[in-house]
Amino acid sequence: MDSRPQDTEAKFLCRLDEIEDGGAKNFIATVDGKQRNIFAVRKGSGVFLYLNSCPHNRVPLDFAPGKFFSLDKRFLQCSTHGALFEIKTGECVSGPCTGDFLKALKAEIRDGALYHLP
Repeated sequence: MDSRPQDTEAKFLCRLDEIEDGGAKNFIATVDGKQRNIFAVRKGSGVFLYLNSCPHNRVPLDFAPGKFFSLDKRFLQCSTHGALFEIKTGECVSGPCTGDFLKALKAEIRDGALYHLP
């Protein structure tokens, strides 16, 4: 059986084991026809994929590549103004964009690999 993605538009990002559980990793991907910074957050076997752009002022969230978390690692945190976002939903729960959401992107795990779906 062919284990390659059936959707030719799906783009390979990395092997799932390249993102530590509770960690995050940056990527460049085409989103809405433009090359954009995105990131994946891994929680166990689940992965959440987001555009790396704060809804408040459109700056990247990470202060250094892959550094997206609050000190307690319970939230994603914008390095510019400290807004906190739920990892699983991308909802801002504290800061100037409270109630707004990170732009979630479609992802799929196939045969231990992470793919970005259009």
